[in-house]
Amino acid sequence: MHEIGVVIEVIKKVEQFAKQNQVTKIDTLVLQIGELSSMIPRYVEACYPAAIEGTILEETKLRIEIMPANALCKNCKKVFNIVEHNKICPNCNGEDFDLLSGREFMIKEIIAC
Repeated sequence: MHEIGVVIEVIKKVEQFAKQNQVTKIDTLVLQIGELSSMIPRYVEACYPAAIEGTILEETKLRIEIMPANALCKNCKKVFNIVEHNKICPNCNGEDFDLLSGREFMIKEIIAC
């Protein structure tokens, strides 16, 4: 489970941000995780309590937003979800596309008190 190491690095970044901006209490950390990301949301949620123990984030809530794996069909220019449609455009049955989103793993928001 590589999620714990990544979450610990996220916590360090958030702590650094808090220190630089004189933030003393954080209520919620919002992460965006793409459907195709190597990070598994339930594993991130599972390791979060251990990662925040003893940090400024110790009593924070974690909110995860799943970003859809959207692509643009090169044939008909329709945007579609490649997970839902098994990498086949539902409009023209084309299999040639450009990935638009779905690999994200980012801090979207830090909600301070």
